[in-house]
Amino acid sequence: MRSISVLFRTTGSCLLMAAALAASQPAHAFADDDARKAILELRQQIKTMTDANQRSRMQLADQIDGLEQEVTRLRGMIEQIGRPGGAKPDDKAEDPREQSAYDGAMEQFRKGEYKESSDSLMAFLTLYPESNLAPSAMFYLGSSRYALKDYKGAIDRLTLLSQKFASHPRAPDALLVIAGSQIEMNNRAGAKVTLQRIVKDYKGTPAADTAAKRLQLLQ
Repeated sequence: MRSISVLFRTTGSCLLMAAALAASQPAHAFADDDARKAILELRQQIKTMTDANQRSRMQLADQIDGLEQEVTRLRGMIEQIGRPGGAKPDDKAEDPREQSAYDGAMEQFRKGEYKESSDSLMAFLTLYPESNLAPSAMFYLGSSRYALKDYKGAIDRLTLLSQKFASHPRAPDALLVIAGSQIEMNNRAGAKVTLQRIVKDYKGTPAADTAAKRLQLLQ
């Protein structure tokens, strides 16, 4: 009888253990399914984020490339603007020494000697601040500073020209060089404001047409 009792107790214990094990299996399986689902969702989120980051990098690369192309175009345009286009009726000084000083600075500019032309034009403006050649001298001084990559100096000189001689034919060109300098300094917002000013204040001029095209590229 004792052996039978022991057998029943042993069998009962085994059945209880088996029942407990069977009861625990669905919970483990459920936990495993949740974990696998969470992993799959996380992988999808990472893939989505990676794809979005890749698109953002490509868009940024395109924007940088477009800006670099715009800077190159502006440099070419500014070089063209900066070339003296011959004397005009109001571009002559009565004093031969004054005219000689201006012509010497222009010759340096034509040769690409921008440091020398900058120094000569500064000296000219110091000696002849009221000269009728002063606006042109200020323009080429600013252009010389731009060519030397002194963009802040170019902006300072050309801003003075645009303020003091707003009706001079070189004023809108000066603003174009200012916009180019602002782009070189990565100040696109400032460049847009300057270009918009050209379009508004100098409507119908070649500078306004150029500014309108530049604005489209900077949108």
